[in-house]
Amino acid sequence: MVALIDLFTSFSGLLSLGIIGFILLMAAYITRMVLRKMDEGA
Repeated sequence: MVALIDLFTSFSGLLSLGIIGFILLMAAYITRMVLRKMDEGA
């Protein structure tokens, strides 16, 4: 429980959450782009 409190209240925890969110958004964008390019080639 202390780890969750530290994750949402400290600067390094919030920075970690931001980085994880950015990576997930980037992965979704790249996946969507690759799927779109695969459909164009067919």
